[in-house]
Parts: sequence; C-alpha cells; structure tokens
Amino acid sequence: MGPCGSGGRGQRSTMGIFRDVERVMERWGAVLWARLWPPRHRQAEVVAILRRRCDDTALILDRERVLVPNAFVIELPPAVHEQLTAEERQLRRQLSVQLRRHAAERGYVFAGPVAVDLRPSREKAVGRFRIHSRIAPAVRR
Repeated sequence: MGPCGSGGRGQRSTMGIFRDVERVMERWGAVLWARLWPPRHRQAEVVAILRRRCDDTALILDRERVLVPNAFVIELPPAVHEQLTAEERQLRRQLSVQLRRHAAERGYVFAGPVAVDLRPSREKAVGRFRIHSRIAPAVRR
C-alpha cells in the first residue's frame, strides 16, 4: 500500500494538492506584498502591527475571556490603494485569517466577525500607512 493507503500509482495525495496550492498562494502573496509596500512594510510587518494592536488594546473581561478589536481599517497612500483594487478582497481575507490565528493562539475573543478594510489616506505621504481598530459587536438580525 502507498503512503496514503490507496495503493494506486500516479495518483496525487490530497495533502500533496493542498501543499501545492499553499505554495502558489504564498508566492502570490509575496509578489503582491512586494509590489505594494516598500521593503520596510512587507506583509510580516503589517501583520505584526495588527497583532500588536490586538495585544495592546486587549480588554480582560474575566478569567476566561480577553476581548480584542475585530474591526480594522488600514489607510494606505492613494496610489497604493489604487493598485490594490483588484486584489483587495483576497488581501483583506488573508489579513483576517492572520488575526484570527493570532487570537486563537493567545486565547482572545472577538465581539463579532473580524473585518479588515483598506482605504485611501487623505494624506499624500509616500510609503506610510495607518491602522485604526475598534471593537464592533456582531449585528443580529
């Protein structure tokens, strides 16, 4: 029997397919980040700033629950924001996943779903961005 228990030759394992997809996504993400921000503001740095924002603004509700912001706005230089228009949805999703992973590792809770918005800044500062965060309760219908 093969490593996946299928015994068949020439078949790719499901894990192999996922690994390939993950590599493609990582390469795509790296190219996108390299195009958008100067070297000092790469994805890892932006994610680190978002994580630090969670850590710095955490509210201890009780022994079991620590509440952190779930709504984030990243203000980008207008030219960078314009470049992001086509990939904005994927980028927002990727940043949200990173925030949820960080919260799970730290035992944080959110008041509602995690949302990351990218907006053009009113300032013309090149290569600078700002991050705002807040706790936004889930909307009940």
